[in-house]
Amino acid sequence: MTTTKDTTTTEDTTTTEDTTTTAAGQDGTRSRLPDPTGLFPELLALSAAVQKALRNGPVPQATLALMRLRTAQVIGSTYHGVAATDALRKAGEEERRITAVATWQSAPCFTAPERAALELAEAVLTPNPFGDRVSDDLFARLSRHYDTDGIWHLTMALGHFSLFTPVALVGKPVPGRPPGKNYTD
Repeated sequence: MTTTKDTTTTEDTTTTEDTTTTAAGQDGTRSRLPDPTGLFPELLALSAAVQKALRNGPVPQATLALMRLRTAQVIGSTYHGVAATDALRKAGEEERRITAVATWQSAPCFTAPERAALELAEAVLTPNPFGDRVSDDLFARLSRHYDTDGIWHLTMALGHFSLFTPVALVGKPVPGRPPGKNYTD
């Protein structure tokens, strides 16, 4: 870990600020914090178990991957956005659908069940000052496409995605680097 002083000079002022970072990626991008797995080794096993359960559920993996990308977009995580996009490409997803996730409401390339799942992701992650995030109407739309097991599958997937949201937003792992290589001490 290194500590540097960043100096910024404008017309009238000079600002010096301490910045603590970890080793840089190839482009100079740095995480804010070191790898947390040394402090919390049980989280790796927990995450692996949840991932395994999600792979064996009733909702198509493509739907979960699209939700993961939309989740990254909603929370503003470049790290998760890059990882989700890479995973979708590796799975053979069409580039137009990957691009259209940001505007899924008006994009014609998603199925009704995918739309319901994307709507659920947005509802769970977006504050609603006027009532429930997941309204009865949204739940009814989900129920038209997914049975109870499917709705639980979508819900647990969102929980797993959300488990690492603060890690990405606070620690700022290096985008494009795989887990375990996105932080260095």
